[in-house]
Amino acid sequence: MGFWLADKRTGQQSSFIQRFDPRFWTINFPRPMMASVVTTAADALRVDAVFYNSDELAGLIWDSEDALDHPLLAYETERDYSRLKWEFRWRSWGIMPLDAINGPTLTIEGRDAVGDPKSWYVRLWNYASGTPTDAQISIEFSKVEGGFLLPGEADPVFPEDIDRLFISIIPPAYDELGTRYATPKIGWVEMSAIKADGQGAVLEIGDVMLPENGCSMATAYDDSFNQTPERLLRAIRALGYRGSINHYLGMSHYFRLETVGDGLYVSLSAPQEGEEFAAINQPTAVWHRDWINRAEAIGFSVILSLSYELFDAHCWNDWKQRAENGDPALTGWEPPSTLLSPANDNAMTYLQAVARAFVAIARDAGAAIRFQVGEPWWWIMPDKRICLYDAAADAAFGVNSVSIASIDGPKTAAQEALLDQAGALLAQSTADLLDAVRTEAASTPVETLLLAYLPTILDEQAPEAKRANLPMGWASPAFDVLQLEDYDWVIAGNRAATSSGIQLTAQRLGYPVEQQHYFAGFVLTAVDRYIWANMAQAIADARERGTAEIHIWALPQVARDGFTYFQEEEADVNAFDDVLFPLAIGQGASVSPGFSTNIVTTISGHEKRNSDWADARMEFDVGPGIRSEAELRDLIAFFRARRGAAKAFRFRDPYDHSSREMVGEPTPVDQFLGTGDGQRTDFPLVKSYGDPATEPQQRLITRPDPDSLQVAVDGQLVGDWSLGPAGMVSFDSPPPDDSAISAGFLFDVPVRFASDQLTVSHATFLAGDIPEVLLVEVREPS
Repeated sequence: MGFWLADKRTGQQSSFIQRFDPRFWTINFPRPMMASVVTTAADALRVDAVFYNSDELAGLIWDSEDALDHPLLAYETERDYSRLKWEFRWRSWGIMPLDAINGPTLTIEGRDAVGDPKSWYVRLWNYASGTPTDAQISIEFSKVEGGFLLPGEADPVFPEDIDRLFISIIPPAYDELGTRYATPKIGWVEMSAIKADGQGAVLEIGDVMLPENGCSMATAYDDSFNQTPERLLRAIRALGYRGSINHYLGMSHYFRLETVGDGLYVSLSAPQEGEEFAAINQPTAVWHRDWINRAEAIGFSVILSLSYELFDAHCWNDWKQRAENGDPALTGWEPPSTLLSPANDNAMTYLQAVARAFVAIARDAGAAIRFQVGEPWWWIMPDKRICLYDAAADAAFGVNSVSIASIDGPKTAAQEALLDQAGALLAQSTADLLDAVRTEAASTPVETLLLAYLPTILDEQAPEAKRANLPMGWASPAFDVLQLEDYDWVIAGNRAATSSGIQLTAQRLGYPVEQQHYFAGFVLTAVDRYIWANMAQAIADARERGTAEIHIWALPQVARDGFTYFQEEEADVNAFDDVLFPLAIGQGASVSPGFSTNIVTTISGHEKRNSDWADARMEFDVGPGIRSEAELRDLIAFFRARRGAAKAFRFRDPYDHSSREMVGEPTPVDQFLGTGDGQRTDFPLVKSYGDPATEPQQRLITRPDPDSLQVAVDGQLVGDWSLGPAGMVSFDSPPPDDSAISAGFLFDVPVRFASDQLTVSHATFLAGDIPEVLLVEVREPS
């Protein structure tokens, strides 16, 4: 495995785009309205919008700094717009016209000539020729002025320090009162023939095309609704991802809404003019049609993922799963989402209608229908209450509905029966959902997928939870593919939990590894960048298992942190021969540990020293150990078997090969490996040199002597572990929180011959001339 967290381009391929390239505009707006932006040509884009209140406004945005793309793909930051001319054609329907008092306005945000923050409000109609709904607009930034009436209200723009451009898009009946419309207002805007001329008309942009890395990408509409599909797909392809795109349809942006009292609730009311579907809003429909068509055109296959999760503020109250005291199931997101009850017929009918709408878009695009039911479950509260008690569930369970105060621990026969019944009801609801998908797909074949989140379903503290949330009704062939996700375990570095959890799930449901997908992720915040290393290891483990597809969750985090993943060439299995250099010869070797230190002498004569290596690289001369012709012949034979420098091997350093001091007899408490946290299972072998209180130099031990290894937890010898590659000690279950993990061992150094030539002379050897035979340490991946 190999990865890099890029923060900028350092010589990678770049090219140029025209400033205001349609692909890189974004859309933003307040809830509950909805809008989307798509590209319609190389110089054109379209915005679709739906408004529910009279004070809602969408902004079409061009940012001077690209904060959304991966650093290797971002366009350059350029805030100087002086001597730049921008032209485009504006067309609109259902939107406030250009000549209205509150007509489309270009807000220019930046700083004035003295550097103070300032915004200018440019009325587009002042720079338009044509009609209020179809006009040609031309703006010269060195001459453009804010203000409604010109020249009387002119506010000249300072064009040399601009952060962003923001074009307002509002409904015709806009006011600031926030009055709820009796029916939502639908509209669209098209910008075409977009052109930039003059200084700064082109921008440099990253144009890398990384090798295919063997992984697929995961996306979510709730994270990407504000960008164009073309921009997102450019990034996915350029970063080396191929095959599938697992696309979560989200829980907070796709729905249509209707007014009931003071609230807005998800709706299946009849579409009005300008709408295609009863279940999903028009901006979502337009965006996903463009998304699927473009993905198919460049060889991607989109998996449509729909969950039982829905934005709480717009969910009908009787649809929500509830705890025994009536509390609704709420996730930890802010604002929260809720979970639809599998027992509620109206909720399930709604979910089926949503699925059918998206499937219809894929079917009409000629795409393969691949549909995932994403993490369907009965919600478990943070305090371990399971949400089995909404009115519809109570009615479905009848006399079997008994109290379960906590999902943790063993359960009575009656409680187990309730959990089994809940599992059966959940499985039936997913089967009904898939039937709706197949009906909509008509003659198009359908691949069905189930995504299960293992850390919750297989919580060791709740051994019976799987009765409800991993029901036997999902056993093969209920789905074509079982998709598994485990990011809590990945974050904790608990590889043993992942391995055993996947094995248990596969055994329970009967899906072989060739019918499994694995989701690696995710890194919620930028301060958690360390998790990417765990993810890279999880990807390697999944590949080692033979998993059919591996998905990276998800694109926004990949772009934010610059995660750049490489599928390294499969290692030559013969590049390391697990054999020991002839011990007798090695005993007489000379040893040279070396560091790399960069020393800079300042003009004052002081030195600044920077250590480039965290660990010494060893070099050995084994020539002095050759004391007979027989040993010389052994050396030549060993050299030929290693093909000179081609193959590495073990070498026992005669001066340092033990965890105890340098050559002492090992004990299990010699070297501190780390502190248990109740989740982590993997601890690499290390040896520390120097005073522990003053930053000891730490050496990674990748070639321990397996027969000598002893492991202790809190000083007590234990045996529930295994030794993995590169000196990794893997416990069968996580050591307790705050426990001290230690080990003792003998070890060898991985080395190779320094040269492909070995020069010896029989005559000079007999005369006492000892040949120089250098071995150099090989740095092995951890």
